[in-house]
Amino acid sequence: MKLYVGVTDNEWFEFVRKLEPDEVNFWRPRSTTNFRALEPGGIFLFKLHSPHDFVAGGGIFSGFSTLPLKLAWDAFGEKNGAADFQSFARLILKHRRESEPNPMIGCILLSEPFFLSEEEWIPIPSNWSKNIVAGKGYDTAEEHGAWIWDQLQDRLTRDRPQAHVLREGSMNYGTGKVLEGREYLARARLGQGAFRILVTDTYSRRCSITGERTLPVLEAAHIKPYAEAGPNLIQNGLCMRSDLHILFDRGYLTVTDDYRVEVSPRIREEYENGREYYAHHGKELAVVPEQEVLKPSKEFIQWHNENIYVA
Repeated sequence: MKLYVGVTDNEWFEFVRKLEPDEVNFWRPRSTTNFRALEPGGIFLFKLHSPHDFVAGGGIFSGFSTLPLKLAWDAFGEKNGAADFQSFARLILKHRRESEPNPMIGCILLSEPFFLSEEEWIPIPSNWSKNIVAGKGYDTAEEHGAWIWDQLQDRLTRDRPQAHVLREGSMNYGTGKVLEGREYLARARLGQGAFRILVTDTYSRRCSITGERTLPVLEAAHIKPYAEAGPNLIQNGLCMRSDLHILFDRGYLTVTDDYRVEVSPRIREEYENGREYYAHHGKELAVVPEQEVLKPSKEFIQWHNENIYVA
């Protein structure tokens, strides 16, 4: 299994530790490079800045995305490691020479974060170099990666709420192994922020119905609503333009199990309008995920048609 030890801002760490969140955005102030050190499902660990040369926590890597600063705040709020947007912006801009008001930043999305008490902090591995700026990858099949893993198991098998997170096999969903990559994304239940970002990225940042690419108006719609126990699974999501999302949630629009758009006659009957929306009636979705396992679930589509859609 892959591990990544990321150099962590101590102020960020202290803030999110107090939140006890279900997910966090481990941001990078610039978005010039992607993050390819882990597949989804891999373990990302927090190594504090010197003089605190310890691993003090971590989380499960769900994905990486580049986002405008404001959208990152909208998606994660305080889980970005700041109390408000102004504080968040200051944290980012102090690492950038230019003063662009809404810069693109890198977002490492982590679910089920855990935080070790100070007496449980793990010393950095013996092959860690002081020249490392961002972080270093490890493999549990190799000496140093196995040592880190063993240290984590020792801490996380103690009586604590997060003990299930890193036990080998705990993420197996019946497969007998830790899930990574595409299989993890297909089965993992994400936090709300990661759900929003990963659904949008899965649809190539385009509205599934119209193909619209203007990112600020795109939203991740739950097919089966979260309030009705709809899970934060990518297969329970559709990327939609905000007005279409509203219509979808209120039952004026739906998707069939062959991925065609259906628009309710109620729009015309109740509002004497809707010409733009009826133009999409009967058409195939403009965007569907390429990977079969990430396509909209027909089970959730059927639930929406039977419980939300008003014919």
